[in-house]
Amino acid sequence: MRKGILMAALLLLVACSSTGDKRYYQLPIGTDAAPLLASPRAATSHLWLSRINLSDYLAGNGVVYQTSDVQYVTAGNNLWASPLEQQLQQAMLANLNNALPGTLVSASQAPGEQDQLEVDVTGFHGRYDGKVVIRGEWRLTHNGTVSRFPINMILTQDKDGYDALVRTLAQGWQQVCQHIAKQITAMG
Repeated sequence: MRKGILMAALLLLVACSSTGDKRYYQLPIGTDAAPLLASPRAATSHLWLSRINLSDYLAGNGVVYQTSDVQYVTAGNNLWASPLEQQLQQAMLANLNNALPGTLVSASQAPGEQDQLEVDVTGFHGRYDGKVVIRGEWRLTHNGTVSRFPINMILTQDKDGYDALVRTLAQGWQQVCQHIAKQITAMG
């Protein structure tokens, strides 16, 4: 009897400790990246954002956190509200459309000649030392020539917690988008 009560108490304790509240996160799109709502604008060129490809460890539902120099954990209760790939694409489209006023940036291929942008994301996570990592590469096909550029950004997270982590990741992604827009403008 005593063994049964002890076992029931243990099961209750395990059940209570494993049912954490799930929290869902969406990357905020900065106010300066909001689409222009004033008047229609004429686009003189088209940029096709053909894909954003995530490394396998980033493609799941959980927010990723690096716990040591060699270990990564995918959160079980701190989840992306929609697929991370989709969030990154939406944020990039908004940022690039705002930063490149003469260019229509879309996720759809249009008929005719256009530039093509592809992005590979190999790091998009928080780290044990309070840093946030965004790594990868982007490729631009412009006039038949493919140019490759690295993404290697490490930011400092100003507060603890997943809310601050997601906000810092969003700020970093916005900086990546601004850098891409500057490079595209320079290549003219």
